Amino acid sequence: MHSFLLYIDPGSGSYLVQMLIAAALGGLFYFKQIGARIRSIFGRKQKESGKQADPNDK
Repeated sequence: MHSFLLYIDPGSGSYLVQMLIAAALGGLFYFKQIGARIRSIFGRKQKESGKQADPNDK
């Protein structure tokens, strides 16, 4: 059997961890935006009764 000894120095290791975290957060943000766009297309329209009255509207 072959055994491989791998070494990752602290600088490369922290960079690798940073890239993995950034990729995970980027993916979450991306899919959150897609979900919001799909919900806006298929979602119900809310009534505008909760808005403040427009002073120019008579």
